[in-house]
Amino acid sequence: MDTVRKYIETNRDRFVHELFEMLRIPSISAVAEYGPEMERCAEWLREALLAAGADRAEVMPTGGNPVVYGEKIVDPSKPTVLVYGHYDVMPVDPVDEWRSDPFRPEVRDGRIYARGANDDKGQGYMHVKAFETMVRTGTLPCNVKFMFEGEEEIGSASLGVWCRENKELLRADVILVSDTSLIAWDVPSITCGLRGLCYMQVEVEGPDKDLHSGLYGGAVANPANVLARLIAQLTDADGHIAIPGFYDDVRELTAAEREAFNRAPFSLDAYRRSIGIGDVEGEKGYTTIERTGVRPSLDVNGIWGGYTGEGTKTVIPSKAYAKISMRLVPDQDYHKIGRLLEEHFRKMAPPSVRVKVEALHGGEPYVAPTDLVAYQAAAMAMEDTFGKKPLPYYSGGSIPIISTFEKVLGLKSILMGFGLDRDAIHSPNESYALENFYRGIETIVYFYGYYARMMAK
Repeated sequence: MDTVRKYIETNRDRFVHELFEMLRIPSISAVAEYGPEMERCAEWLREALLAAGADRAEVMPTGGNPVVYGEKIVDPSKPTVLVYGHYDVMPVDPVDEWRSDPFRPEVRDGRIYARGANDDKGQGYMHVKAFETMVRTGTLPCNVKFMFEGEEEIGSASLGVWCRENKELLRADVILVSDTSLIAWDVPSITCGLRGLCYMQVEVEGPDKDLHSGLYGGAVANPANVLARLIAQLTDADGHIAIPGFYDDVRELTAAEREAFNRAPFSLDAYRRSIGIGDVEGEKGYTTIERTGVRPSLDVNGIWGGYTGEGTKTVIPSKAYAKISMRLVPDQDYHKIGRLLEEHFRKMAPPSVRVKVEALHGGEPYVAPTDLVAYQAAAMAMEDTFGKKPLPYYSGGSIPIISTFEKVLGLKSILMGFGLDRDAIHSPNESYALENFYRGIETIVYFYGYYARMMAK
């Protein structure tokens, strides 16, 4: 490890310079006009893998954005780690809230500021540089495969099919992922559970065109008003989701499980201060960390309709829209939940409007047992670099493709992320601490060493 640390220290500036090159590419998967940038970023990653020491790297087509695949097989008899990450990023809106250009990365106060700095270019590139470090220092103890996709931020619609078509190519012993966060910098953690996701769009249509709100107001249903009422009825005063059947498949924790879950360090005051709120709100009878880790939730992610420009325009809009996401827990199925939401909206809607409900994307919840060899190797690696044992952690977020990996490839994923809440992923001024970046590289190298030795026993 002395050789490894020396290599990382000697090349730390180059590692960040290379990351900046990738961060400058606006690989926004949600916006069609950035298609050429998606291709450019994929090609850049392919070249980076080859430069790092991969024997093979290629950009492979899918039904959507391409997958970057790479590998180095040191010995077919040794275990194989499949690294997963994504090179697509979220849109940057509202752009005027950024302190600097989101695609011109810069370092301020020891943090890299750019879209994708953490999610997931920064965290994904740690694996490329950890791999390079092991190759160049002659310490790579097992086989490595890489799979970087370009659709994670829009639901990984093409990756499941691609995995089925390339199942033999992706044969491995475990999947290693860095696309999650730590509880805190001084409280290391490994994510062993993710909530599932059901993402829907609702359209409410009234008159066949926008109407004058003076001539028609009070006599014609306003789709925006109706949509607001329908959304208000999705949850009750106690924060419970009011969709009939929504909780039917929720696996309730025992009292002992809840008590153990709440042992994780958590400060309600610090939580409120960190996001600038007066108080928390959610499902009655559950703590904040239960609400965000092991309980389902429903949120409106966007709502629009009518005139929203400068000044006034007195209209009753013809249509109003909302995007709604529901985070799910074991054993909820996102297909079923989507159907329940659609049925509920249609039942609640008055005859004065027409309702259309569309499923955009989703994924199942995921759980990784802490007795897995790979989990134990990750825990030992983090203990070496952080100086204390990491806690198992259930994240409120979703990586829908992780459950697909288990179903299609038969592989468990280890979610060893190094982000922090302050990194503001998906928000303006996303950032990633240089310290996290470098320590992440070192921890990943430790993981390979422990994992290879434990698998050889």
